Amino acid sequence: MNQPTHRSNRILLPARAWFVTLTLLLALFANLMPLGRLPGVPDWVALVLTFWCIHQPLRVGMGSGFILGLAMDVVDASIMGQHALAYVLLTFVAGGLSRRILWFPLWQQAAHVLMMLLGVQIVMTATRMLGGAEFPGVLWFLSSFVATALWHPLTYLLLLPQYRPVERDDNRPI
Repeated sequence: MNQPTHRSNRILLPARAWFVTLTLLLALFANLMPLGRLPGVPDWVALVLTFWCIHQPLRVGMGSGFILGLAMDVVDASIMGQHALAYVLLTFVAGGLSRRILWFPLWQQAAHVLMMLLGVQIVMTATRMLGGAEFPGVLWFLSSFVATALWHPLTYLLLLPQYRPVERDDNRPI
């Protein structure tokens, strides 16, 4: 049986709570940049939230998605609960599929992430349209594809602090 080439033989340290919180806050601030209305700009909160729900499903879950969603609803001045609903559904699916997704290589993980991010955008579009807004156009869905293209570098960037230093001790078997 062939071993996947994307996996490292190094053991990862547990993710620190302050690092997870910091990355989620940075993603929230990245969403606050005035580029948010341009097509192709990814939803950074959804992307980072998906990453942590897949890699740390016991630490980041639906409560985090709900709080970040409400924060996005307030700062985006959108329909209250639009982002919260979409992010809760995202965290539910990502957390439920996390063990399965981690078995795949990164490019196949990105395919799963694409479907989840498109689902988030569909839920938000449906919520907006139920509130009386117009259809934002097909280009609005481009941001999910851009976010999926960023999955590979984002994975390496966010896992970097968890790598153990390479220290060889001949007295320990691991």
